[in-house]
Amino acid sequence: MTSSDKPDNAADAPETHAGHTGVAAMDWTAASADPQYRAAVVDLLGALAYGELAAFERLAEDAKLAPTLADKAELAKMASAEFHHFERLRDRLAGIGEEPTRAMEPFVAAYEGFHKQTAPSDWLEGLVKAYVGDSIASDFYREVAVRLDSDTRALVLTVLDDTGHGGFAVEKVRAAIDADPRVGGRLALWARRLMGEALSQSQRVVADRDALSTMLVGGVADGFDLAEVGRMFSRITEAHTKRMAALGLAA
Repeated sequence: MTSSDKPDNAADAPETHAGHTGVAAMDWTAASADPQYRAAVVDLLGALAYGELAAFERLAEDAKLAPTLADKAELAKMASAEFHHFERLRDRLAGIGEEPTRAMEPFVAAYEGFHKQTAPSDWLEGLVKAYVGDSIASDFYREVAVRLDSDTRALVLTVLDDTGHGGFAVEKVRAAIDADPRVGGRLALWARRLMGEALSQSQRVVADRDALSTMLVGGVADGFDLAEVGRMFSRITEAHTKRMAALGLAA
């Protein structure tokens, strides 16, 4: 995704475990012997793969709103990076014997619903959406990655690598606010809307997929308990607040 531009606290969550235990200490071959764990990982990779494909499409579309050729080229480069991430996830699904399209299909409606509800009206809103909206999803996946087998964890963290959008978005948005401070209020409202929609959609996806929800609340791998789920969303919210500050926007 476009958003490995994580504040310090967002980086902390996956690193707080000094050593991996349980499934997180296994490789894919050992961990996937549990059919429920395998189903959860297929769901996770399917959701990520469609997210990367959607990010590619959106960045390519946003490039049309770019005010300069240099900006257009920058977004095109980021879109290309997203597509390469999609290819890695697609190939991984195929490599473990899963049909990629079938794995992605359950998540199409949620992603499309989110993008329909948060279609940007201009260039700046598109930048904020890529930086803020995608970052929320990436923080969620990083939280989950800590409890995955070593092979899957490495892949997930790799495809969440920064495509450069974060620094680019911050530079452009802050320059726009400096030029016209009134822009800040509008973009702050927009970012708060993105936060609400992103959290609602992610919670809906997890609730609809039994394997994923079981992984999060316990029962598969070293799952989160309900209290940990609450702490996870608190960390994601705190990371969002820091990103808003980086953009020069009030959370």
